[in-house]
Amino acid sequence: MEINKIYHGNCVVKLKEIEVNKADLIYFDPPFFTQRKHSLMNKDNSKTYEFSDKYNSIDEYLSLIENVLEESKRVLKKTGSVFLHCDKTASHKIRVIMDKVFGSENFQSEIIWSYKRWSNAKKGLLNAHQVIFFYSKTRDFKFNTLYTDYSATTNLDQILQDRERDQNGKSVYKKDEEGNIILGKEKKGVPLSDVWEIPYLNPKAKERTGYPTQKPVLLLNQILNIVTEEGDLVIDPFCGSGTTCVSAKSLNRRFIGIDISMDAVELSNSRLEKMIISQSNKLIKGVNKYQVKTKKELGILQNINAFPVQRNSGIDGFLKEHFDGLPVPVKIQGEDETIEDAIKKLEKASNGKDYKMKILVQTRQTGINRPFGFESDVTIIKSLELQIKELIKKF
Repeated sequence: MEINKIYHGNCVVKLKEIEVNKADLIYFDPPFFTQRKHSLMNKDNSKTYEFSDKYNSIDEYLSLIENVLEESKRVLKKTGSVFLHCDKTASHKIRVIMDKVFGSENFQSEIIWSYKRWSNAKKGLLNAHQVIFFYSKTRDFKFNTLYTDYSATTNLDQILQDRERDQNGKSVYKKDEEGNIILGKEKKGVPLSDVWEIPYLNPKAKERTGYPTQKPVLLLNQILNIVTEEGDLVIDPFCGSGTTCVSAKSLNRRFIGIDISMDAVELSNSRLEKMIISQSNKLIKGVNKYQVKTKKELGILQNINAFPVQRNSGIDGFLKEHFDGLPVPVKIQGEDETIEDAIKKLEKASNGKDYKMKILVQTRQTGINRPFGFESDVTIIKSLELQIKELIKKF
């Protein structure tokens, strides 16, 4: 079978055409047994992508998964691995099948892909993760250790010091003959864990195609970097929009993609030509870069039962309770802001929103009282700190 190509057809049949011990990695994101038809339009509404995830029974579905796993095992090298993407719908049953095909001794990890999603009206806990099972073909599998940064609470000065056990078996700092603490070897960071916080694709991301269940290339990049090297062969039996193949091409891996939908094959080929990969500013900059509220501001918002809003100079938060069926924006007077300037910012940020109530939290005396040089229906309340200062002045 030709390499670096997307094939149209039944994945079990196509996998049989690949010679034994050929692949370094097989990743697949099969239907999740949702028992419904998935459909989504692309950005300009010119094309609808859809696939059916309906089966006569769970046994029929699991039979498909098992057949794909059997063929995957056959085409994998002894140093190869398989990653299967699923969710809570059938993950417990798929795990049993994977143990059967690859052996429980070759189970390596249950990876949790964690992400933030908008809330919905569903009764119960919000779904905010999916599962990726990682199995190797043998114990002699290829693996590259990736490292992440230490958390902000880690005492790096202690991490970089050698330790040993004392006579009571307690861990203590290792010291030389003169009593000086011995510094340890160079640290690369914290080895990557089995919980991955990689953002879900933003609806406006350039990478997004409109294909249902499309996964971010960054997720596949992490998998490929763990168990493959440049020149290795990656196979995706359910390639869908072609994310795995795009990842493989970008990382100089060879690939084979298979899908039963001709629309998916055409979409994958189009993506391989354009190679659009969205970067995550959250991962690049870190979560803290988006958290610009001071402790004082967060305290004020907490006192009035409001959600904080980051990176908005006109609105600092929204009350958790709506007024007259609409959200209530809150602005906190800044250190160098007059009341008038703060209200102008809040009004500008609220323009066109038709909020029934807008609140400004006054944090200091400015000597300015209404009326201003413009109309505003903003309600001004004084912060607790300001109220206390005014109270003390009266005594």
